[in-house]
Amino acid sequence: MKTPETLAFECETGNYHTFCPISCVARLYQKIEDSFFLVVGTKTCGYFLQNALGVMIFAEPRYAMAESEEGDISAKLNDQEELEKICLQIKNDRNPSVIIWIGTCTTEIIKMDLEGIAPILEKRIRIPIVVARANGLDYAFTQGEDTVLAAMAHRCPEYTRYRTSEGRSDESEHFRITISSKNKSIFQKEQLTKSNLVLFGSLPSSVALQLNSESKRQSVPVSGWLPSQRYNELPSLGEGIYVCGINPFLSRTATTLMRRRKCQLIGAPFPIGPDGTRAWIEKICLIFNIKPEGLEERETQIWKNIKDYIQLIEGKSVFFMGDNLLEISIARFLIRCGMVVYEIGIPYMDRRYQAAELLFLQQTCEKMKMPSPRIVEKPDNYSQVQRMHELKPHLAITGMAHANPLEARNIDTKWSVEFTFAQIHGSSNARDILELVTRPLRRKGGFTPNPRSLSKQTLKN
Repeated sequence: MKTPETLAFECETGNYHTFCPISCVARLYQKIEDSFFLVVGTKTCGYFLQNALGVMIFAEPRYAMAESEEGDISAKLNDQEELEKICLQIKNDRNPSVIIWIGTCTTEIIKMDLEGIAPILEKRIRIPIVVARANGLDYAFTQGEDTVLAAMAHRCPEYTRYRTSEGRSDESEHFRITISSKNKSIFQKEQLTKSNLVLFGSLPSSVALQLNSESKRQSVPVSGWLPSQRYNELPSLGEGIYVCGINPFLSRTATTLMRRRKCQLIGAPFPIGPDGTRAWIEKICLIFNIKPEGLEERETQIWKNIKDYIQLIEGKSVFFMGDNLLEISIARFLIRCGMVVYEIGIPYMDRRYQAAELLFLQQTCEKMKMPSPRIVEKPDNYSQVQRMHELKPHLAITGMAHANPLEARNIDTKWSVEFTFAQIHGSSNARDILELVTRPLRRKGGFTPNPRSLSKQTLKN
């Protein structure tokens, strides 16, 4: 095969054929334990959440719908008064530490001023209200989480270095600045940890603990996460704080942290797969001038543990239609496993934020002597189907809308949404990724992996 030199990028004129971005509520309401999410939209949004999240009404989840009706759309009702009634009911029933409003396509079309209403109601009900736009007109599937985290970044307390009597900056002590109810900055005598590393991105607590352990093992403890499990535990941000993302779709959050909160972004590949996790930790260690130890041995052991899966997919081909913005990282991992990636479709890509991942993808192709995949932003699905008809890949990773038509054309498919909600981060979860990828292939091949080596999450599914 021809050794790749550079990656080829194309941009087509397709729409965002993705899962709705308001689905971010599914992950975030469980991650931020003292929050309440209020989705402002129509009945269609409510039906989507009810079916997509699979939570029955008697379970009393910490999210709700503020349904816009004819009176709201025709401006016969006052938006502020209606939202105040709902927020007061939420306060009486749940008393959350923060209410997060999720704007939808409807609020964009009728120009509902959520950002203007929120500060007024926040003073009245005395609960912080965070506004995030997650409409499908402007954002793809996973970018809903990106807008929420970018909005929450503005609510994080300010980090400041402690100044000695001589005027020197002393990083051994620093304090948290909080905002009082009168909007004035005051000091709290609360000492923070010495580490200046904050990770941003929503992960299950068990996976976050794994990444914390990986970092701590290299003497770089994580001082905080955005989002945190509780609203009052948001990390301090400011000059002197290093931030690092764990998902490739958080470009807006990264920009907010750099420009508005003056943090320093660590540009690293994302911790997906043993190769990505090792590169991610190595880049963090490089920034903190620490020599990493034991990473190569650990990665080698993980590759040995997933050898049975690699034997099944080695030499097989895969085609990414584009849905969840995780395509680049997953494709890089699959190439490292020996698969041929024909095309990586992706709804949106910030090349600056994903620069380290793209470079790592190119290096992986060169290492495995694989051809460079074609990277297509905003792909046209009709053209993609024609290309798949010619290339005949063994597997297509696609959105749910195209799965059945492709299966009818004898192309095995896997829903991309499953990778979004599965535990795929960190070295130890590599088997979960391969379990998802190989499942449609095993239906034909009759391959059965060793069940004793499967992770708990895979067995549960």
